[in-house]
Amino acid sequence: MQIALYQPDIPQNLGSILRLCACMGVACHVIEPCGFVFDDKRLQRVAMDYAAKVELYRHSSWEAFLQTMEGQGARIVLLSTKATQDYYDFSFRSSDILLLGRESAGVPPEVAEAADAALRIPMAPHARSLNIAVSAGMAVGEALRQVRAGGESNPTI
Repeated sequence: MQIALYQPDIPQNLGSILRLCACMGVACHVIEPCGFVFDDKRLQRVAMDYAAKVELYRHSSWEAFLQTMEGQGARIVLLSTKATQDYYDFSFRSSDILLLGRESAGVPPEVAEAADAALRIPMAPHARSLNIAVSAGMAVGEALRQVRAGGESNPTI
């Protein structure tokens, strides 16, 4: 299981997701450019010493990310408020990459079209979106639950 963040905007959210990845044994891909300097103190404050424990990959662009992932047999699973399928109705695999978009704008159409699946987290009708770190935690928790319940192992744990 892996998480990929498309051009993250908020350093504290990236810090939270790095900490999540370290604690869950999940690799993290950051698809740049970021909306902040990568060594931002706000990122480091939230990630604490967990950032050093993450299998972290930085990609200079969406195209560079796709080139790196080519041939690995991984599905790109986009989390989006625009998706129609609920994340808990999806059958996750240990090789999946959970892709989350920019906090301010999600992902552009060409990125959404490249995803193998698009999932949403159902919310109350008045809600627009969850915090990206909360969304990542919910989705990776469900994905790992399914993978472990199905007897699949996550190679990073």
